[in-house]
Amino acid sequence: MPSQRSIGEAEKLAEAKLGGISLRREQMAAVANIYRAASAVRQHLENSVLRGSDLTWTAFVVLWVVWVWGESETRHVAEEAGISKGTLTGVSRTLESRGLLRRAGHPTDGRLVLLALTEAGEDFMRRVFPAFNEEEAFVTARLSDEECRDLASVLRRVVLQVEEEGEERRRSLLNGEDPTPRRSGRRARK
Repeated sequence: MPSQRSIGEAEKLAEAKLGGISLRREQMAAVANIYRAASAVRQHLENSVLRGSDLTWTAFVVLWVVWVWGESETRHVAEEAGISKGTLTGVSRTLESRGLLRRAGHPTDGRLVLLALTEAGEDFMRRVFPAFNEEEAFVTARLSDEECRDLASVLRRVVLQVEEEGEERRRSLLNGEDPTPRRSGRRARK
């Protein structure tokens, strides 16, 4: 029996805690289940396909982005991968040391760095991605092809809402102020 609580238990506990608070419960459940599904899928893929390849989720996503988009500036790779430029620096150096990724200076702007897969990286992705996709099929096995298409379409609309309206919403919530910079989690030295 898994040590973590089931979705049903979590939902009952949340309802007991929030019972008297006026909330948009359907929206709360949708976002909570997006998070739960993403976490469950990520954990499954890390513990199956990626662990055997000695890759983290983030490293795989970086390889995927560069594989699909081709040689790209680091800022674009970080944005597409949903990670900070600092995180990308560490991940790209690790992938470079493994011979999967090549880092090179931009031909016209020395401040920029380009990332591209090496031949070994291309071979790696062609070999590993089919196994990754088999696990994508496994985690969606309870859905029909049509339900998979519908789910992808609905989730795409969630992403578009945030991409197209999120910045304006954030500014509104912050009374027009810029958001404070994200912290790395490190504390300032005294």
